[in-house]
Amino acid sequence: MARLLDAAGVPLVLVGDSLGMSMLGFANTLPVTMEQMLHHTAAVARGVSNALVVADMPFMSYQVSEEEALQNAGRFLKEAGADAVKIEGGAFRAPLVRRLVQNGIPVLGHIGLTPQAVNEIGGYRVQGRTAPEAEALIADAKALDEAGVFAMVVECVPSELGERITRGISVPTIGIGAGAGCDGQVLVLNDFLGLTESPPKLAKAYLNLAVAIKGAVSWYVEEVAQGVFPGEGQCYK
Repeated sequence: MARLLDAAGVPLVLVGDSLGMSMLGFANTLPVTMEQMLHHTAAVARGVSNALVVADMPFMSYQVSEEEALQNAGRFLKEAGADAVKIEGGAFRAPLVRRLVQNGIPVLGHIGLTPQAVNEIGGYRVQGRTAPEAEALIADAKALDEAGVFAMVVECVPSELGERITRGISVPTIGIGAGAGCDGQVLVLNDFLGLTESPPKLAKAYLNLAVAIKGAVSWYVEEVAQGVFPGEGQCYK
């Protein structure tokens, strides 16, 4: 999949901890481990030649201390071949961002709906709908910008706020459910390809691979049962 995305011209591939739900069957991103993220990131990095590969730092891999965060972030670059890491959180993450950047680790910020805080914020809901919330998110964006992030994911905020955040900082914004006013967009691949059973409102399916895959597998099962596969062309002499 990474090879195909890269060949299609995607400039940045984010190995998100959302793989916990889309690939591993978890209810949310919280159970995802460092080892799982390193494994998946390394696989993606091996398939990519041109795109920037960004690894999502999983829950509790950077929250305990700056020293542990620095060590874990370094593993993504050194062991998995990532080009950068992503961490969730606003202004309170600025000191950590600064520390990572000073040590040669590029950081992609992430504000708005931060899935690792799903229990604290009360579920997957739109952020920044009130004036105080909106102003707080704008302040978060500016603090992360000043701390040295190279870009920022803005997730699940009103379109007007996504545009205000974009205009108010010097680095690119990457929206997901944040409107067309952001500099770029990101989607979960399974949502994009029509593999998610109940995709969120912010997603758009450009294919319906679920139907295609079911059809192909059913065809294969039928041919095996009828003795049609393998045929002459699939056998050795």
